[in-house]
Amino acid sequence: MATILNNIEEKHVEELETVTIRFAGDSGDGMQLTGTQFTNTTAVLGNDISTLPDFPAEIRAPAGSLPGVSGFQLNFSNHDIRTPGDEPNVLVAMNPAALKVNVADLEPGGILIVNTDAFSENNLKKAGYAVNPLEDGSLEGYRLFKLPITTLNRAALRGEVQIPPKEIDRCKNFWALGMMYWLYDRPLEQTLQWIDAKFKKKPEVVKANQTALRAGFAYAEAAEIFTTHYRVRKAAITPGKYRNITGNEATALGFVAASVLAKTPLFYASYPITPASDILHELASRKNFRVKTFQAEDEIAAVCAAIGASFAGNLGLTGTSGPGLALKSEAIGLAVMTELPLVVINVQRGGPSTGLPTKTEQADLLQAMFGRNGECPVAIVAPATPGDCFHMAVEAFRIATKHMLPVIYLSDGYLANGAEPWLLPRVDDLPKFEVTFHKQAEGFYPYDRDPQTLGRPWAIPGTAGLEHRIGGIEKEDITGNVSYEPENHMHMVWTRAEKVARIAEDIPEIETFGPSEGRLLVIGWGSTHGAITSAVEQLQESGLSVSSVHLRHLNPFPRNLGEILGRFDRVLVPELNMGQLAMLLRAKYLVPAVSFPKVKGKPFKIGELTAKMLELYED
Repeated sequence: MATILNNIEEKHVEELETVTIRFAGDSGDGMQLTGTQFTNTTAVLGNDISTLPDFPAEIRAPAGSLPGVSGFQLNFSNHDIRTPGDEPNVLVAMNPAALKVNVADLEPGGILIVNTDAFSENNLKKAGYAVNPLEDGSLEGYRLFKLPITTLNRAALRGEVQIPPKEIDRCKNFWALGMMYWLYDRPLEQTLQWIDAKFKKKPEVVKANQTALRAGFAYAEAAEIFTTHYRVRKAAITPGKYRNITGNEATALGFVAASVLAKTPLFYASYPITPASDILHELASRKNFRVKTFQAEDEIAAVCAAIGASFAGNLGLTGTSGPGLALKSEAIGLAVMTELPLVVINVQRGGPSTGLPTKTEQADLLQAMFGRNGECPVAIVAPATPGDCFHMAVEAFRIATKHMLPVIYLSDGYLANGAEPWLLPRVDDLPKFEVTFHKQAEGFYPYDRDPQTLGRPWAIPGTAGLEHRIGGIEKEDITGNVSYEPENHMHMVWTRAEKVARIAEDIPEIETFGPSEGRLLVIGWGSTHGAITSAVEQLQESGLSVSSVHLRHLNPFPRNLGEILGRFDRVLVPELNMGQLAMLLRAKYLVPAVSFPKVKGKPFKIGELTAKMLELYED
């Protein structure tokens, strides 16, 4: 559809239940900032929100190139939502490369807003266009709005601010944001206040960005290019105090909460790696909660420092992504041998090797389960949503300190960078767990075990009478002396495995979403929760016998999982890998679980899941 100019139709307001918007442009166009500000403003208005930032992998790809495209998708609604949306209703493309990368995802008939100033011959060539797509009719299936955003932004700021032309052009993202605020009935105040606080030391920059924001809003209101003004009313959600939170923020706050609950200092050692680095940034600002952070020289130093902190009586925590987890593997084995409470964060990304450092994947499950030499079991937990990252962080340390072993916490890039409204928990509702340090010298043996958990005493070095050996060589049961005896080694291997297995008695039984028996069970873990639950809900509303379960504890599995699997005719396992959970379920429970893999660096869409579920249901 051609650009709507000089429209004489009267504008009207259209009520919508949900809207999905994607902002896309060059990595220097501020699309992440634009999307975040739209998200924060929408959260204040009371809509439910789910977001999906999409960063370029290159640190600074050539301007206008396809690898340099940065995107931010958000879905906001007047009811509960669980995903950032299958396909955008609106695409704002700031250059040809952004259009090329993203337009195929836009819904048929969707709104397409492009910055025509960027469609130069050079930029078209960089994006791989032989002819200008704005002129060849290839976009006729969309409601196309061609706007010279760069020119309009310059005109609004010309003579108003004393900053260089390059700095003026950097404000065009706020001009576009102002336009979108008018289109979707969003107020400016939240972002105006943010600009003032962010750039308060640069008054001219504050004025420029605020002027650009207001100018975009005023243009959309006065130019009459949009015939419709859209409104999404606030969602009916559980009463309480909410904040917008990303998975990495929730992860950091969860570990701070664990430290407070355990009355034990938290020590976080990490080497910067995408997409886990924000956890280090967040924890570094929490010194008021006795949090100590250490940026190590490499991954091995980081995990060893965390083990040392745990040995000294702190909550030892280290974080990384998949390549870093590989480097930490021998030291994690040391923590297994010494039976110390250590938590290892793995914010998964596309692999192998460097792989897709800014894209999401769930392909480290088998690495977490088996990626160490020898028989070396650890506990594994995985959050399901950005907000759930908080609760599973607390759970990771509850398990680690109670059972005296390492726990791997499996997040991923989608959870880490995605955001949602999070209901702040009441302190009284948080789990209670106590950390007890052994202090009695009489009758002390370092591997004397709790008869229920098989956990050994946590003895702080320097405590009189509690001296004991520590290290990676096999220990004699009870005494902790070095032992090469075959029978003792067999016994200790079984004991460490049994210690992990007994955690199943200490975690909740799994619950089904829907009936506890039927035709089809869909089982997932981690960030697939939102798409799976929404797809299952749609099929349930159609009258089909479909249920789902979502695993937050992956080693050990919940104790009733095998029983539930046996109650359904078919079992489907969607994963962002080549079928790792499906492999484990088939091996442990001997069920013919059907794997549904996706390894594209992107999360599942609800539509592709419902299609696969129907195919298996009717087979």
